[in-house]
Amino acid sequence: MAKLTIGFGILLILLGVFGFVATGSAHPTALIPGIIGLFFILFGVMANSENPKKRMLWMHISVTVALLVFLGTIPADIDTIRLSRGAFFAHPAAVEEKGALSLLCLIYVLFCVRSFISARRARLAV
Repeated sequence: MAKLTIGFGILLILLGVFGFVATGSAHPTALIPGIIGLFFILFGVMANSENPKKRMLWMHISVTVALLVFLGTIPADIDTIRLSRGAFFAHPAAVEEKGALSLLCLIYVLFCVRSFISARRARLAV
C-alpha cells in the first residue's frame, strides 16, 4: 500500500501541474493538488517500513487525509456535474481539476479500505 500511496501522490502532482498549465500558468491555486500529492508521497515513504505498527499508522493517516480531501471537495463534484450539463463557470478548468481531485481521493480511499479489510481478515485467519 505504501507504493500505491506514492503513486497516488505522483498522480496528484501531475494533476496540479496539468491544472496550472491549463489555466495559463496564471493561477497558482491550481497547484494545490500537487501540494497534497507531496504529502501523500511523504506518507508513502514513511509507511514503507518493516515495522507493522508504523506502516499501519502512516497508512491510516494517509487514508484519513484522502477522505477529508474527498469530503471537502464534494461541492466541486456537484459543480462538475453542473458544468457537464452546460452551466457557466468563470474558470471551468478549475472546476474540472477539483472534480478530478475528488474522484482520485475517492478511488484511493476505496483501495485503502479494501486493503484494510483484507489485512484484518488475514490477521484473524492466523
